[in-house]
Amino acid sequence: MLRVLFVGDVYGRPGRRVLASHLPTLRSQVHFIIVNGENAAGGFGLNRESFRIITGAGADCVTLGNHAWHHKEVFGLLDDPRLVRPLNLPPGTPGSGYQSFEVLGDEGTPERLTVVSALGRVFMEPSGNPFLALDELLARPDLGAIFLDFHAEATSEKAAMGQHLAGRVAAVIGTHTHVATADTRLLAGGTAFQTDAGFTGPLNSVIGADPQGPVQRFLTELPHRFGVKDGPAELNGVIVHIQAGRAIHVERYHYEEDGL
Repeated sequence: MLRVLFVGDVYGRPGRRVLASHLPTLRSQVHFIIVNGENAAGGFGLNRESFRIITGAGADCVTLGNHAWHHKEVFGLLDDPRLVRPLNLPPGTPGSGYQSFEVLGDEGTPERLTVVSALGRVFMEPSGNPFLALDELLARPDLGAIFLDFHAEATSEKAAMGQHLAGRVAAVIGTHTHVATADTRLLAGGTAFQTDAGFTGPLNSVIGADPQGPVQRFLTELPHRFGVKDGPAELNGVIVHIQAGRAIHVERYHYEEDGL
């Protein structure tokens, strides 16, 4: 059996801090750790230093999302097999939309785990059809247990993807909206599902940002700068137990720093 920890979007310096301090304490409890690094560098995208901190904390794989190209440094990281950019991008896009790993499980024998990232399309910038992209990928015979980070805005699209892949993959866990949902469950056929894992970043914020900017934007309907909120941070994730390529248990994980 494999125990896989998935950590939701790391957001800015507070997210990197709580990840670096707390993730090592979880390392011995799971066999594999996936971290979404989509917002790790200042709240947008991933750079070399953020990638170093995330992997140094214990992440075996880092997934991206709609801010994948925000920092030019990411192009120098895409050859690293631990980094997965969204699958449903045009042919010729640098990097890979999935990576396969040999992971030692409870019995000490290697088990194959494939991590996939995909972008939703509802209320998002245009991308290829994620449903068709996943169907094409799943036609491959050598993927083992499949774990999908579905980076999407609409809860309906995430729920539909879960149902579309039920019984065909080990897990469909959503990211992007930064708010952990309470619908953690096993779908038919052994697929772990949660609409959104939540994020790893400043606790008293508006999905990571200092509240002043978003509040003023809503009040005035004028542009306002969004800065990363200081203060205590939270870490949100999902732990999935996988046996013979399918999930047999799934649970939410939440941790909060003491006041800083």
